[in-house]
Amino acid sequence: MDFRLTPEQEAFRDTVRTLCDREISREYVRECDREHRPPTEAFQAIAKQGWLGINIPEEYGGSGAGATEVAILLEEVGKSYLDLAFWLFRLVTYGGFAVGRDGTPEQRRRFLSNVATGEWSICFALTEPDSGSDAASISTSAVRDGDDYVLNGQKVFTSGFKVSDYVLVATRTSRADDRHHGITNLLVDTKSPGLRSAPLETLGHWSLGTTMLHFDDVRVPAENVLGKPDEGWSGLNAYLNYERLSLSAARTGAAQAAMQDALEYAKTRQQFGRPIGKFQAVSHKLADMAVMVDLSKLLVMQYTWRFEQGLATPKDAAVLKLYSCEAYKQVADLGLQVLGGYGYTMEYDLQRHFRESRLGTIGAGTSEIQRNIIAKSLGL
Repeated sequence: MDFRLTPEQEAFRDTVRTLCDREISREYVRECDREHRPPTEAFQAIAKQGWLGINIPEEYGGSGAGATEVAILLEEVGKSYLDLAFWLFRLVTYGGFAVGRDGTPEQRRRFLSNVATGEWSICFALTEPDSGSDAASISTSAVRDGDDYVLNGQKVFTSGFKVSDYVLVATRTSRADDRHHGITNLLVDTKSPGLRSAPLETLGHWSLGTTMLHFDDVRVPAENVLGKPDEGWSGLNAYLNYERLSLSAARTGAAQAAMQDALEYAKTRQQFGRPIGKFQAVSHKLADMAVMVDLSKLLVMQYTWRFEQGLATPKDAAVLKLYSCEAYKQVADLGLQVLGGYGYTMEYDLQRHFRESRLGTIGAGTSEIQRNIIAKSLGL
């Protein structure tokens, strides 16, 4: 098992890093965050490089790259701005991966080509007011009516909706004793009549935001069913596992940025006649942060290798998601402590890491759910 990057992958990482340094300044990130504004300019710069189609086959305008390249891209962008990386991870997960995995030839041609150029963005709607961790209990209904499905219901915590052209909606199309049967995934135009959205005020991720959706007799062409009707549960799980790779890579990059900010502060901030980093109480915090960042990077590399070898399991995805998200939260907390009072001000970026890291142990499957998956793999 060799985790070393190939020369081509090293060159790709350096190219992404150079673009991020040029296009995503600290002040730009702070401005987007402060104004709750999507980082559209940086997104367009990435689109011009063709990286939005990184895991889309070449025949649809993409690069046809593997999970390692996806992780490299998201980690490097995550270092500069996590919300921008999250915009990208939804494209590679619900565009390149989901449509690439389950789409019809016509869906692949239509959706993947537009995602690869940046013309279309896609987000995901699963959680409902009464259905969170128990995903199989969704009640948003889709009833076949001629050539359409008619949607009714609500979704909540749909992140990135305000920058999306389509939302992949998990719906209930039939009921059976097996709750996992009767789920259908539909690609819904965000401008559909009857689809209303309401922004939610949250602790972080202000640039992309999160939204409550209301579906009132929304008509969706039957040709927009992703996968087979009533058999969408297996697809959902595959998408979520790929999402756990994507968001873990992005958060690992953000954790590196948080650690670097704390390290630079510890080297320059003077107290009692020397840099505070010379005090063991501070240096040990930074040592712990370095360990967590390194382990997160290692888990990302291990998962991408296993995924590309066809060996990845739900337990592998759960371990990766659990550790990387909890590590980022702890790194951000320790980093803020290193900065002391300054870390508590909006002037420094640790406060943003502190706010945004908190979502990691909740969204895309709580830490408790990840531990359930791991425990199940142990026969418990």
